[in-house]
Amino acid sequence: MIELKDGRYLIDGRFVTLDELKARGIESAAIENAYKGTMAYAILSSHNTLPVTEKGEQLKIKFDAMASHDITYVGIIQTAKASGLEKFPIPYVLTNCHNSLCAVGGTINEDDHVFGLSAAKKYGGIFVPPHQAVIHTYMRECMSGCGKMILGSDSHTRYGALGTMAVGEGGPELVKQLLNRTYDIKYPDVIAIHITGAPRKGVGPQDVALAIIGAVFKQGFVKNKVMEFVGEGIKNLPIEYRNGIDVMTTETTCLSSIWTTDDVEVQNYYAVRGRLDEYRAIRPAALAYYDGVVEVDLSDVVPQIALPFHPSNVYNLQDVIDHPQDILSSVEKECNRLLNNNKIDFKLTDKIVGGKVMVEQGIIAGCAGGTYDNIIEAGRILDGRSIGDGKFTLSVYPSSTPVYYDLLNKGAIASLVRSGANVKSAFCGPCFGAGDVPANNALSIRHTTRNFESREGSKPANNQIASVALMDARSIAATAANGGALTSALGWDYDNSIPQFAYDKSIYERRVYDGAGKPDADAKLEYGPNICDWPQVISLTDNVIVKLAAVINDPVTTTDELIPSGETSSYRSNPLKLAEFALSRKEPQYVGRAKKIYADELSRRDGGLPKEYADAINKAGVKLKGSVSIGSGVYAVKPGDGSAREQAASCQRVLGGVCNIAKEYATKRYRSNLINWGMLPFISEEKYELGDLIIVLDVKAGVDGGKSKFNAKIVRGDKVIDTVLSVDALTDDERDIISEGCLINYYKAQSQKNG
Repeated sequence: MIELKDGRYLIDGRFVTLDELKARGIESAAIENAYKGTMAYAILSSHNTLPVTEKGEQLKIKFDAMASHDITYVGIIQTAKASGLEKFPIPYVLTNCHNSLCAVGGTINEDDHVFGLSAAKKYGGIFVPPHQAVIHTYMRECMSGCGKMILGSDSHTRYGALGTMAVGEGGPELVKQLLNRTYDIKYPDVIAIHITGAPRKGVGPQDVALAIIGAVFKQGFVKNKVMEFVGEGIKNLPIEYRNGIDVMTTETTCLSSIWTTDDVEVQNYYAVRGRLDEYRAIRPAALAYYDGVVEVDLSDVVPQIALPFHPSNVYNLQDVIDHPQDILSSVEKECNRLLNNNKIDFKLTDKIVGGKVMVEQGIIAGCAGGTYDNIIEAGRILDGRSIGDGKFTLSVYPSSTPVYYDLLNKGAIASLVRSGANVKSAFCGPCFGAGDVPANNALSIRHTTRNFESREGSKPANNQIASVALMDARSIAATAANGGALTSALGWDYDNSIPQFAYDKSIYERRVYDGAGKPDADAKLEYGPNICDWPQVISLTDNVIVKLAAVINDPVTTTDELIPSGETSSYRSNPLKLAEFALSRKEPQYVGRAKKIYADELSRRDGGLPKEYADAINKAGVKLKGSVSIGSGVYAVKPGDGSAREQAASCQRVLGGVCNIAKEYATKRYRSNLINWGMLPFISEEKYELGDLIIVLDVKAGVDGGKSKFNAKIVRGDKVIDTVLSVDALTDDERDIISEGCLINYYKAQSQKNG
């Protein structure tokens, strides 16, 4: 079904090895420059502000447009404002699809929306009101374009199937673009996703995406690389099918994605939406080199299921249906090991009733599940059937008002409602725990994006846990039609033809504020009582004493564990209140420990080093030269998988955090968030314990001088361990940001230097 290959050359529609290429008599100069033949190279180089793009060189990218939603844009605009923002230099879309319920925290949710509209008017932006569209659907419909690049403060910023290279990053990277700075990365490796064959009836985009994720995630085959989709099989995929696969590439930990475009599906997508001028053919050059190839034969793909607690924990759905005891007991055992919490006796095998796996909830929603095609087919499967009057419930969220409106006209909504499904407005809540939260111990099957243990409302530290499994809308609908008994849509008897989508642009014209390029400097920002400025952060001192406030030895630590989603949404505009939730679902004592360490740092500023730290210096036998500060640290084996949210780092920072230590970082975006908040992204193979004091010597001189290794002493009781902490290569700007203490300080320093 999925085969991984090492580097190959694409020529005449075939992938060949170097030896095969040489046998054809291809000149060595052409072979050497074949990496320039990818679509990714063409788009990246056209957006690079540097004169040359060679493999491995630094890129400084400027994007064509940006997007944020209502749990990120307030902090981004506040940061940019503190750094000198005057107007949005490129189209910046502020959507309101995450903090839409306005249910928690009193008035403060809607206050953020009021602030967003006022910011769009003042700085010249686009404001999409709540329930009009999820962020990525709006960007596909209205802002994508062949050959463009878009940056978003949401990890699922992916529009590659529409010829647009899109990147999801933490908020500070968007701040840089707002201040006319650049997105700085090394030229990435490019992996070809070679699509052949055609999908079978009942197999949907989530099935294909999960099959790919399951094949590549664990070995990091595409980590921080660009996934480039090519091959004859693409023509067999409707455009929304392609979009559905593409948005899930985020779960592979790739950097971005791009697909070949055609004058049938892609051109029609733009034409239907009145944006035909955004279409052009994009394809690789006659000779292109790829750093790896993922072979995907669509005809071999069958319905998939990603069982708890990761999108890569993928099984053939029919195998789970046929052998539930074997598979679910194995997953149950592994989940209990990951939870590592004796309060919770996590169960999946109790869902087996009479040999069937019984599900309590189904969800089809968001940028992945709520597309027109998915809901049309789900409606067809459920037409004339009932989801039953038992525990099972089904909720469907069309991804935008234009999609909702046409589904009404096509009768799909009526079919769903008659079946007993709940049809709701555009909202991302089910993806992160702010809507349709499952009951404790419930099993929910979802065509959404993630199924982490701390995401969809679960609070393991409070003895609350639910199971979320990812599936395609078609098999979710088949399960619903079967009363909640887990069912594959493969071979299901239904009409899977997709009627032409009819787009009514007047829906957005009546509600969306489009002030792009029309700032009003006299307009006032409207602040609610919860919208706060970032607290002041000190610059890096000559030496640092780190006390570990959390040690996490799980194989992977997600951003949802570093800062939970769901109930925290209301406080994303208040850094100090939000910080109270840091690691709350993973290490409930972390905040208290970090505050105590920060109190020690404040004592140092008032009257010198507290005794614990002075004693540690004496035990280590070091004499520190220059200034010293105290800060908390977090050790995790592989932190940062999942969301782009910067608060995973900033919450640690406002509590006095100075570093993370890891064996590796799960994503580039989390490491960037640490750097932009002035935190050192250390790498180490050492084993750490909670409460370890780590004295990092001459750290400022090392950062300023471009060093990659830092001598350190670990003081653990009476034991002293010599160690070396490493930092992967930093750009000049990244070194300056860490040295200044955070991005805000960096821009203030830049402004002072420039007069």
